[in-house]
Order: sequence, then C-alpha cells, then structure tokens
Amino acid sequence: MSHKHAGPEALGTLSDLLSAIRARGPREPRPGVFYRKGKAWLHFHEDKAGLFADVRVSEGWERFCVTDADGRTNLLAFIDRIYGGTMRWCSYLRFESVDERPA
Repeated sequence: MSHKHAGPEALGTLSDLLSAIRARGPREPRPGVFYRKGKAWLHFHEDKAGLFADVRVSEGWERFCVTDADGRTNLLAFIDRIYGGTMRWCSYLRFESVDERPA
C-alpha cells in the first residue's frame, strides 16, 4: 500500500509530537521531514488507516502508527532509546514492536 506524505492538516494534528522531535535537535528542512547527518531520517505519512512515522534505522526504515497518543509515546521512546540525549547515529536490529527491543 502506498502512503502519501502527511500534509499540513495532518501535521497540525501532530504539533505536540513535532515539537518534542524538534527539541531533540534534528534538522527540519520542510515541515515534518527531518534530517540527520545529511540523510532523510524521519518523515510522516497519512492514509485512511491513519498517520504513520517512518524513522531511518541503519539502511532501512522503522514504521510507527502515530494516530493516537500511545503510538506517539512509542515513537519518542524509540527515538530516545536509539539516539539517547545526543541522538548519536547508530545501527540497530529491526524489531516488530517497541516491547521486543532488548533492555
């Protein structure tokens, strides 16, 4: 299934999440599209199933449903777990859910 990039209205519903991501320091050349070290790092999609965030992990992408508060919390926890306070660029294995990641 193809997802279109989230438009202004969809991004408007994510304003608190976007503020939290911006506070972590990535570059945002366009609203809702974040870069780290010259590479696309995080962006948002919308479709009739909801809103989704794709985060670059190593050479692939990890997708999170961010339609609800739980999904947004999971995304921020994932970002903080992988990148920590400094948002270091790391390679991690892909997992099916946040709960399956090692402690």
